[in-house]
Amino acid sequence: METLLGGAWSIVTSIGSWDSWTISEALGSNGAWLVGLIVTILGGLLVAFLYARLPFVERHLEKFFMIWSYLLIATILAVEVVRRFAFSVQEPWSTTLPPFLFLIMAWAGCAYNMKFRNHLSFAEFRSMLPRAGQFACLVLDAVMWTVFCWVVIVTSTRVVFNSAANFQILLGTDNVLQWWLLTSVPVSFLLMAGRAFENLAIDYRNYRTGEPLIAASAQFGD
Repeated sequence: METLLGGAWSIVTSIGSWDSWTISEALGSNGAWLVGLIVTILGGLLVAFLYARLPFVERHLEKFFMIWSYLLIATILAVEVVRRFAFSVQEPWSTTLPPFLFLIMAWAGCAYNMKFRNHLSFAEFRSMLPRAGQFACLVLDAVMWTVFCWVVIVTSTRVVFNSAANFQILLGTDNVLQWWLLTSVPVSFLLMAGRAFENLAIDYRNYRTGEPLIAASAQFGD
């Protein structure tokens, strides 16, 4: 326990220095899991709170990143295909940037789809359970999503700071650092944690008021 707390404290103090190498070394300890759990819960609650207070952001934030990353991928590929076969020239980064943009699109889309519970909701099976069983399944969903987000936030944050500590450059560029783009992964999973808490709050309210708990999901229902 002391080792866990000591590792967590070393991470907190290393963040104060804002040295990527120091932070990367500190994140290698088991204390990263304790810090990551706190960040996941508090960050998720903060996201859920902001979504509740800012409906416009709640409706459009993830869609903004999904749509624009998709458009950038399509534009880069279309333009570079024409340039390559028509003019025999090509930007060096045209094959390395799109995978990172796809990363942003995919995880932002995953967070957005949590709003509609499109990830293996098993609505037909759950609708046959008694009301208490339905609510228990929804609570289990929230717990599992939170644990999933916790694991990815910790592991991906380690990757981000390891990339920063080694000054990894996006291939084909001179000064674009990979960690700038990799940061999208832990941020996306914070948004997912926020969606998990948001859904749990809705489920609890429906359970208390007698509203239906299980509903058929709709792809991009808003």
